[in-house]
Amino acid sequence: MVFGDILILPDGLGAGVTFEPLSSGETPMATDLARAHALSKPWGVADLRPWSRSDHDGNRLVGEIWYERPGSAAPDPSLLLKLLFTSQPLSIQVHPDDAYAQSMGLASGKTEAWYILSAAPGAKIALGLKKRLAPRQLREAVDDGSIAALVAWRTVLAGDVVSVPAGTIHAIGAGLVIAEIQQRSDATFRMFDFGRKRELHAARAVAVADTGPTDVDLKPKRLTDERTLLVSNLHFAFERIQLAPGATFHLEAERETWLLIVNGSARAGPFNVAMGDAVFAQLDSVDIKAGADGVTGLVASTGTDGPAPILLQRAALPGATDVGPPEKMRVSGFPTRTRAAALRERSGAIQ
Repeated sequence: MVFGDILILPDGLGAGVTFEPLSSGETPMATDLARAHALSKPWGVADLRPWSRSDHDGNRLVGEIWYERPGSAAPDPSLLLKLLFTSQPLSIQVHPDDAYAQSMGLASGKTEAWYILSAAPGAKIALGLKKRLAPRQLREAVDDGSIAALVAWRTVLAGDVVSVPAGTIHAIGAGLVIAEIQQRSDATFRMFDFGRKRELHAARAVAVADTGPTDVDLKPKRLTDERTLLVSNLHFAFERIQLAPGATFHLEAERETWLLIVNGSARAGPFNVAMGDAVFAQLDSVDIKAGADGVTGLVASTGTDGPAPILLQRAALPGATDVGPPEKMRVSGFPTRTRAAALRERSGAIQ
């Protein structure tokens, strides 16, 4: 990837799938190599390695990388995938839910989840408050700055997962690289900014905040040998996938789906991808062949009913006439279908 003032990866040309013209309002099949934008932040870092393989202006602090679909005609996805780099703590803040955001004229609120990619010794995040406060007490704590001593900080390590539902008071400390998936919204109400003197939003923050402690104990669920469910909510499912060296699978993106490579390398559709690269897919099937060292990725997909019943299907061996039985998920309550059935449904949806 090449990072500059605006980071742009080569435009993806899709997976080479042909289909009949779509009727008005239908969603086209798509597989894109994401382009990336670097955003300067006062709490950012100068060195983006190993997430960037290009030279970077060491005088500019990059705090976020946003992954986007290439091409100005591509509609905005409903999810936003980011990388965060911190050399200082971010503000203590809270995001509204959909109802409150829409009352302000915004399209949606902001629920998010974090995967800790790297953490300096002792690096911390804050989630929720140490004890429950009345709204009046919370407003006083924001006004006098004592909120900084009331949030619940905890140490995190690489591989930890954090769920941040809308309404959760939170902050990210220094020394972290985080992969974040979120609803596509920038509705943020700051409560404390560690001396940076940016505007605070006390009244709105108190109006939307959960004023008590937050359950931080997530229990990832092994779905298949390759899939681990990290977070599932009404807006997205967030998973980690791990493919052995040389393994070949089909990524079944029946929903809006993001894949971020966090270790190793692979061939994803027509694209060679490695650490820090991202792929967007929707209503498409993407062939993924893991590289010599295997590949680990984070996958986020839309949906209100948990992880996609079909996400990864093992590719058929050369000369085989069938791809074999569907993957068997180890979490009950999610139906499975064969890859052929999924493709038939998808084909019918675009006729």
